[in-house]
Amino acid sequence: MSRSLLRLGTRKSPMAMAQSTAVAGMVMEQTGVEVELVGLTSFGDVSQADLTQIGGTGVFVSTLRTCLLAGDIDLAVHSLKDLPTAGVPGIALAAVPVRGDPRDALVARDGAKLADLPAGALIGTGSPRRAAQLRLMRPDTRPVPVRGNAGTRLAKVTSGELDAVVLACAGLDRIGHRDLVTEVFEPDEMIPAPGQGALAVECRDTDPGLAGLLACVDDPDSRAAVTAERAVLAELQAGCHAPVGAYAVATDMLRLTAVVIGDDGAPPVGASAAAPAGEAARLGREVARELLRRGAGKYVTVSAAHTSNGDDAQ
Repeated sequence: MSRSLLRLGTRKSPMAMAQSTAVAGMVMEQTGVEVELVGLTSFGDVSQADLTQIGGTGVFVSTLRTCLLAGDIDLAVHSLKDLPTAGVPGIALAAVPVRGDPRDALVARDGAKLADLPAGALIGTGSPRRAAQLRLMRPDTRPVPVRGNAGTRLAKVTSGELDAVVLACAGLDRIGHRDLVTEVFEPDEMIPAPGQGALAVECRDTDPGLAGLLACVDDPDSRAAVTAERAVLAELQAGCHAPVGAYAVATDMLRLTAVVIGDDGAPPVGASAAAPAGEAARLGREVARELLRRGAGKYVTVSAAHTSNGDDAQ
């Protein structure tokens, strides 16, 4: 069926609009089909409650999916780490574009790195994963919950309300604020959230023609990596309070490392393995099972909904 216009649903935050605009541009360039952005407001955008209290980051996804199933939009773009691992009947993950920088970044005043911050420094993050890893790296600082879009969080540093914040490098890149980063944490220092830096393009699974069209912006290496990472989360049945990190890189093989961190100061539980990219889901499940064998279960909150890991939306 010939298409002249696609309606792309997106949250209205500056970051969501930026990443949706980028995907729209890729689709138009590859297919010649015009893409119109449709701004939507989710419950997660208006609630000021802690993410771990309102159901994890799935709260940013449900409104877009409802509109997609209703036919009000043709496709939706999400930060992939916002997607619950359990699938939704009627919706297909049509594409995972080339992944952005998956690492975490510190933004502090006066160019300060984590080691430069004073004892008792307040570091803003809405992520249990980041907070737990910050406690391991600098146990004398205080990770504090923070909500709002990236601009709101950055302003808390400028105003002096916080000494620093930790945000995703990819998100800062997308809103043009990479220049504010004072330290980038490599994955062996702070392991990213499953899917961090990647985008998800969804459409109705009853429209295979559209799914085929959107496949033009899919990147197989990025899809394999995030498939393995999310399989860890799903196998652990990790709820929104579980600080889970997972990071996979596709080279000659797909290499996956995952960690579960408690908030009691105990050493994190980690595991890693490699497999062909075509076995990404199996690789993720096997690494998760190894984590459980090593005692990670005591840090995992089981959730029947298999939500994402309650990480920052931005």
